[in-house]
Amino acid sequence: MNNVCSSSVFSPFNGEKKSGNITEIFKNKKVLITYLTAGDPSLDKTENYILAMAESGADLIEIGIPFSDPVAEGKTIQDAMTRALSKKIDLDDIFNAVVNVRKKSNVPLVFMTYLNPLFSYGYEKFFKKCADTGIKGVIVPDMPFEEQDEIKAFTDKFGIVIITLIAPTSKERINTLARQAKGFVYLVSSLGVTGVRSRITTNIGNIVSEIKKLTDTPVAVGFGISTAEQAKEMAKDADGVIIGSAVVKIIAEYKENAATKLAEYVSEIKKIIQN
Repeated sequence: MNNVCSSSVFSPFNGEKKSGNITEIFKNKKVLITYLTAGDPSLDKTENYILAMAESGADLIEIGIPFSDPVAEGKTIQDAMTRALSKKIDLDDIFNAVVNVRKKSNVPLVFMTYLNPLFSYGYEKFFKKCADTGIKGVIVPDMPFEEQDEIKAFTDKFGIVIITLIAPTSKERINTLARQAKGFVYLVSSLGVTGVRSRITTNIGNIVSEIKKLTDTPVAVGFGISTAEQAKEMAKDADGVIIGSAVVKIIAEYKENAATKLAEYVSEIKKIIQN
């Protein structure tokens, strides 16, 4: 990720449409969370696609900050990040896109990011702008829970939630992770990197049950979910589902013309997890 360009224009969020607490979206419904990579195929389209998904039923949207070494991502999202980075966008450009979205929608937004872009930009500056633009939380897959203190003073200062990830291999650590979780627990459905999977074999029900014994924080399942059937199965036990690579695949296929396909896909998934 490039450093901030001095020519970038930043418009502070005026707060008029500021969304509420992340946990509130889970009240009395199954939640659909979607992901897209900022700048793929362009930042203008990123804004459009966020709005299209929000209007079609996405309850929260993760915005991926492009990074050159996304270790938790499979090929689909890696390729999206490569395409976005080729546009030479920086963090100020992404914040400006969020400001534009906020003029039209109060859909809760979180950043999915790696630690290096935040460190390069400056933690205090980054999290202040998150607060100013209505970003509610961050997911940092390369930051172990035990190392959250590196950014926690800043997230606490500006009211930004660090989303806790729990993997199938986290069994001995679930107690610690779940009790500290805020916003929602991001339960990783499968081992490995992100990507569409034909089958998800992890016993999600058992892990969700263990987590819910320890916390009232909602649990959303992600990594590998792509079909309506998979989403419905995961939503039986969890409070929500997270879909990333399948959304990014639609954008990769339809590029500048993906809005209609995204709306149809999101609408289908939302409908089936609610029934």
